[in-house]
Order: sequence, then structure tokens, then C-alpha cells
Amino acid sequence: MKPALHALRFPLELDASLGRLREENDYDAYIQQLIRQVLLTAPGERIQRPDFGAGLRRLLFGPASSASASMAQALVLEAMNTWLGRYIRTESVVARAEGETLFLDLSYVVLTRQERRFLSLEIKP
Repeated sequence: MKPALHALRFPLELDASLGRLREENDYDAYIQQLIRQVLLTAPGERIQRPDFGAGLRRLLFGPASSASASMAQALVLEAMNTWLGRYIRTESVVARAEGETLFLDLSYVVLTRQERRFLSLEIKP
């Protein structure tokens, strides 16, 4: 069963034929957009929700080490459970830091469909 979806695309786009903001009709793409928003937003960046976000980019300015990768895993797990716990169940997060780049591999289950999905991200300053 496909859930009803009335969600805006991210980043925002205009639907020229309708004269309004474009909606996202692909539920998997919508969930991936939500994950990216949470992970790439720094706490304090959103005025009305100052605690929103994982703040991963601040880790990129420290030394690349197994400690920074472990910290990234903890931040991702906490942020996913806090902000997206009603949409997904995070099964695993694997992080590694190389130079100025943080590599993340997420495994999660989309709750409405009980389907496992994977997302790999490369985060740079």
C-alpha cells in the first residue's frame, strides 16, 4: 500500500505548469530528502527549530580519525531517531573519515512499507 504523499520536493522547485511549488511523488526519494536535510543541517541553523539537525559538517574541521567517525555514527543515529523515527528505523550507520571528507553508509527500514533501503553519502566542508 502506497502512503498518501503531499510533500514538497527538496530543494524547492516550482511546477511551471501548475504555478506552485512542486510536490515529490516518489516516497523513497522523499525519505532520502528528509535524511539529507537532517544530516546536513547544523543545530542552530533553523530559527524556529534551533535543535534540529545532526551537525555533521562541524566534524569535518577536526582531524580525520576513527574517533571522528565514531562521533559521526553516534550523531547520525541520534538525529535519525529523534527527527525521523516516525518514518524510518535506522538499522546501521557506518562512517569513515578520510581527509576532509566524511563517508556515511546508512541502512534503514521505511516503516510504512517495511522495506529496507540503503543510502550512501559523501559529506564535504
